Amino acid sequence: MTPGPLVAVVDDDDAVREALSDVLREFGFDVEAFASAEAFLVFDATTRTDCLVLDIAMPGMTGLELQRELKRRGEQIPIVFITAHADRTLRPRVLASGAAECLFKPFTETALLEAVRSALPTP
Repeated sequence: MTPGPLVAVVDDDDAVREALSDVLREFGFDVEAFASAEAFLVFDATTRTDCLVLDIAMPGMTGLELQRELKRRGEQIPIVFITAHADRTLRPRVLASGAAECLFKPFTETALLEAVRSALPTP
C-alpha cells in the first residue's frame, strides 16, 4: 500500500494532538505528532512533511514563530493553523502571512479534512 501524504500535527494539548492524529489517519494520511514547535524542528521532519497542522498558541515557540522560522529556512510547507483563541482579525492575518487555512477550535472533522486537502499540493 502506498503511504499517504505526511501530515505533521503540532499541538501542546495531548488530547487534541491524539484526536487530530487519529482522525487524519482515518482519512488515509500518514501522521507524525509533536508536542511542541521545538520538537518538530528537532525531529527534522520538515523535508518529509506535506502539510503542517499547527496550533497557534503554545508555550515556548508559538505556531506563528514556527511559521517564521520555516520561512527563514526556506521551507515551503503548507500550514493549517488551529486555535482556541478566536478573534476576527486573526484569520485574515494568518492567511495573509501565507497559511493555507485557520480553523477555530472546536472544528468538525469535515472542516479539518477540507483544510488539509486544500493545503496539499495537487499531484
